[in-house]
Amino acid sequence: MRYLPHTDSEIENMLKVVGTDSLNDLFSPIAEDCRRTTPLNLPEPMTEWELDRHMASLAENMGPSQKSMSFLGAGSYEHYIPASLKHLVSRSEFYTAYTPYQPEVSQGTLQAIFEYQTLASRLLGLEISNASMYDGASALAEALLMALRISKKKSTVALSTAIHPHYRQVVATYLEPMGFTIVELPWGQNGRSDLTDLPREDLAAVAVQSPNFFGCIEDLAACAQAAHSSQALFITAFTEPLAYGLVPSPGSQGADVACGEGQSLGIAQSFGGPGLGMFCSLKKYMRNLPGRLVGQTQDHLGKRGYVLTLATREQHIRREKATSNICSNHGLCATTAAMYLASVGGTGLRELARLNRDKAEYAKQEFLAKGCSLPFSAPGFNEFVIQLPRDAEEVFARCTNQGIVPGLPLGRFFSGLEDHLLICVTETKSKHDLDCLVKEVCS
Repeated sequence: MRYLPHTDSEIENMLKVVGTDSLNDLFSPIAEDCRRTTPLNLPEPMTEWELDRHMASLAENMGPSQKSMSFLGAGSYEHYIPASLKHLVSRSEFYTAYTPYQPEVSQGTLQAIFEYQTLASRLLGLEISNASMYDGASALAEALLMALRISKKKSTVALSTAIHPHYRQVVATYLEPMGFTIVELPWGQNGRSDLTDLPREDLAAVAVQSPNFFGCIEDLAACAQAAHSSQALFITAFTEPLAYGLVPSPGSQGADVACGEGQSLGIAQSFGGPGLGMFCSLKKYMRNLPGRLVGQTQDHLGKRGYVLTLATREQHIRREKATSNICSNHGLCATTAAMYLASVGGTGLRELARLNRDKAEYAKQEFLAKGCSLPFSAPGFNEFVIQLPRDAEEVFARCTNQGIVPGLPLGRFFSGLEDHLLICVTETKSKHDLDCLVKEVCS
């Protein structure tokens, strides 16, 4: 009964209550060509231990399996998660993915979000943070919509093509049906975004990603200057926030908004989700901020309390004044990120970021020694691109057959980069792992 919770007699009693004689009668409103008419092709009954072994054997046919060594990054990163974090975040006080509709009675939830906002603002170097969003891609799209609201009469945004391709697809889905114009900015030979041909009129915002999709750290100060000279807001996106434990924060480099994916901050990859949309900006843009913002106040007795200060969505205010259709924050993921940042601390974050950078640099040098080239000269963090003497898909297929996922073939996203491979190296990889990767890719 562990896997089939209803007995035949229970099913019979439920059918009587709803007034049907059989399950077929219950499902009769569903079109016949949408219903299964034959039994499922399942093996004979197994014991629980036999079933566990069977499921494990099926999982081994997938790639990457748990036994594979993966060097994939590109927006989702494998990092060690402190054991204490898994215990704390599973406590019943925190185990909710949603902010209550009556938040004033849930002080623990609100304080956790407030602490997250504080830590996110410090990490990204900006004055305010919202309570989080769905993921990095939707956060970038909402940031551009916010810039268009602030600029009012402008209708053009500029996006670097070195931003994650999936993020750019989400932005197009948001903006193009509304009649806004998206200008694509190329990347230069060093792997950084080229902002020399920015539009000088009708430009509401400029967005770049740092580290970008190729793992290159952008010159954010120069990008901010170029954007502001065009009277546009400067938005910094990211997929790997751990980099800001080592490189200057977006806010310190002139960004008006910083947004992106916070999965690296203690959140498991979980086959691609859920993630954490981080969103910080200057305080003067608070009233245009999408989503929610938790604030600190005092009650009538002078005791500290937390309240939902801003909730600029349709359920709270008039529809025409709503800043977004974001209805909730990823409360559990935001709490996890806050616990992670508090656990590792500023010193631990710097050491962890340095470890990621150093291991990636070691792998770079080993690839160079084996005859591969590095097409981009800009400094990086824990991701980098190598150029192979053959098609990257061929190398990818050969390596995965040997239990190594060597990275991401860039020809899937960019024409002309069919022999380029994007590789990610985090603190989870040992020197032996890196040597095995280089040997397999270059063999």
